[in-house]
Amino acid sequence: MTIRKLNGANMDIDLATPGGDIAWQQDACPWNEVEGTTEHRCAVKNVSICPYFCGIEYLDKVLCCYPHANPLADRYVDL
Repeated sequence: MTIRKLNGANMDIDLATPGGDIAWQQDACPWNEVEGTTEHRCAVKNVSICPYFCGIEYLDKVLCCYPHANPLADRYVDL
């Protein structure tokens, strides 16, 4: 399984900004591309985390495992 590295996350982690007016290069969400929508977000602070979201890599790359199950999900520890 491959974990994709999507460019252009900001730290609100709303990859695929609805308006599309951003000053940096931003890759599209692969789940949104397949479904032809802009509904899915990697993570929204205090709201949700996408089931395919695998983290952030320096410098602002979202790690995404879509369409496969998150291989890191069983490593989550609630502190």
